[in-house]
Amino acid sequence: GILADATETAGQHKDAYQAILDGVKGGAKEKRLAAQFIPKFFKHFPELADSAINAQLDLCEDEDVSIRRQAIKELPQFATGDNLPRVADILTQLLQSDDSAEFNLVNNALLSIFKMDAKGTLGGLFSQILQGEDIVRERAIKFLSTKLKTLPEEVMTKEVEEFILTESKKASVLEDVTGEEFVLFMKILSGLKSLQTVSGRQQLVELVAEQADLEQTFNPSDPDCVDRLLQCTRQAVPLFSKNVHSTKFVTYFCEHVLPNLSSLTTPVEGLDIQLEVLKLLAEMSSFCGDMEKLESNLKKLFDKLLEYMPLPPEEAENGENAGNEEPKLQFSYVECLLYSFHQLGRKLPDFLTAKLNAEKLKDFKIRLQYFARGLQVYIRQLRLALQGKTGEALKTEENKIKVVALKITNNINVLIKDLFHIPPSYKSTVTLSWKPVQKADASQKRASEDTTSSSPPKKASAGPKRDARQIYNPPSGKYSSNLGSFSYEQRGGFRGGRGRGWGGRGNRSRGRIY
Repeated sequence: GILADATETAGQHKDAYQAILDGVKGGAKEKRLAAQFIPKFFKHFPELADSAINAQLDLCEDEDVSIRRQAIKELPQFATGDNLPRVADILTQLLQSDDSAEFNLVNNALLSIFKMDAKGTLGGLFSQILQGEDIVRERAIKFLSTKLKTLPEEVMTKEVEEFILTESKKASVLEDVTGEEFVLFMKILSGLKSLQTVSGRQQLVELVAEQADLEQTFNPSDPDCVDRLLQCTRQAVPLFSKNVHSTKFVTYFCEHVLPNLSSLTTPVEGLDIQLEVLKLLAEMSSFCGDMEKLESNLKKLFDKLLEYMPLPPEEAENGENAGNEEPKLQFSYVECLLYSFHQLGRKLPDFLTAKLNAEKLKDFKIRLQYFARGLQVYIRQLRLALQGKTGEALKTEENKIKVVALKITNNINVLIKDLFHIPPSYKSTVTLSWKPVQKADASQKRASEDTTSSSPPKKASAGPKRDARQIYNPPSGKYSSNLGSFSYEQRGGFRGGRGRGWGGRGNRSRGRIY
């Protein structure tokens, strides 16, 4: 038409462009043409910019799916100068589409304007993370967590990464974040190249500690309080190393969580919350730095360990047990507590000999000896049960549990032998039963695996899962080979104002806010 023929003088034909804008109120044919020509000639009519963008948005919401798709596909053409953050904001809102083709078009459009102006695009995304509907906020965060890593280095510059960190750390973004969203934010931040350094990981640990609210009084009877601490600690654990210490978290666990272990509550059904806490403590204890109240915290850990290290049953005069049954030996709990005690004990090696009175040390040695006896019986039974089994035979559920049980019992055996030395030794090294035996490269350990979704998420995920763990709980009574098991997959249980979060964000029903 007139505009196409005019080429560079198209801007002189304002009436013709206005007629195209009015086409959005016409029939399907007019709308399809408008969806193509409004963006095509947009640059020639800066005075009609608002009208043009609004007309294109009407087409993005048309009942005809083919018109919607065409209009969305052309949106990046409007992303020039000051219009780019607005287009990014619009595209972010359109992430709520449940049509997979539309959803893909929106993703592609966002990625294309990212390459034009990363900071401007991020401005639009973070605007919706702060103010958008819940589904828009969730999908904007998911977009960042899955797509940023696909962008080339010339787009993800140091300046852009700093902008992401600054925006993410804003109190308004994280103050009422859900557990699931926080996991995604940590995934985003830990994937940034500029945060792969020791100081970068330290920054992330501090951010997690702030989110975990380690300055606040711990309430073991509040499931949200417990869940928040656990979720945050899980995010912190992969960041710890010999240079990035876990001291603040280990101190909090020793002082506030261990004394309340038996009264912990959780919204996650079927989770052995006490064992989960002890596992996290064990994993962190290897990277604990200088602790202010080391002796006091080691005493708390020692006292908790004693609860799971029973004394031998009293014998009657005829040499038989006076009680009806043997104490229950909870090997999974003891592995965690003994390992944590062994790690922290290295920092105060004379704790057992100089800090405990002789009577207490004697009592502890009796408990260790009794536990070690039971341990030897189990180890023999497990080795016998697994003898000659290879390949497929070891993959059965029963044998997998026995393999884990053997790891647990062997670990405890090594640690007990160390403590039996005179004076007690803290030199042995064991790999916790649920951790891979091979030493993973630190960078591989911290690299977050990801998948790039090409369709809209149908259901909110409860966060990345760890490998299912087979936890060994030996039976009570006389030592036997009937092994119990407990399987746990990490899940986020969330409650609160947003349905599953750490805090309510109020009513945000706002409709279209383009």
